[in-house]
Amino acid sequence: MRKLVALFAVLMLTALVGCVTINVYFPEAAAQKAADQFIGSVIDQGAQAAPAPKNGASSGMESKPAEGGPSASVIDLLIPAAYAAGSTPDLRIHTPAIDAIHARMSKRFRESLKSLLDEGAIGFTQDGLVAVRSLSAAPLAQRAGVKSTVAAENKDRNQLYTAIAKANGHPEWASQVRETFAQLWIQRAHAGWYYQNSAGVWKRK
Repeated sequence: MRKLVALFAVLMLTALVGCVTINVYFPEAAAQKAADQFIGSVIDQGAQAAPAPKNGASSGMESKPAEGGPSASVIDLLIPAAYAAGSTPDLRIHTPAIDAIHARMSKRFRESLKSLLDEGAIGFTQDGLVAVRSLSAAPLAQRAGVKSTVAAENKDRNQLYTAIAKANGHPEWASQVRETFAQLWIQRAHAGWYYQNSAGVWKRK
């Protein structure tokens, strides 16, 4: 009898899922949180971002199935929690590739990027990159390497946005990840740093 009840429940769930719209959408709130965490740790000169969940740790709420009911794995298979309507998934920003990018960007920020931003030689762009604003504003000892520093930084940033989208199983999110990060780079900018507005005009924070 119990097996019949469980089978009936599974059949009902299957029918219900057929009527449910599964929304695979870009989690803007989660992206903003992830961008703020990543950017904050870079600007804080290499401070470690919040640790990734330990092996075996769950990122969501769990519940035991009621006795005699379908198992949680069946429900998860039918309605993936991350994509069910109304869910708020986290954005994954910890992979070996992303952590390596983070380390390079943090090191570069400490060694050269911060001073170039402080002097107004470079600034943040509207597409999540950095650009040379005034080469003459750079400290004399750094002028020769400004363009190569900017190129290296932008290479890492471009890789970062693509890597985050892929790490979350949606490569098509790369442009939205970039847009979210672009906004947060500017929001996180220190007073006196430069950024470009939507018209490409340099503004000082």
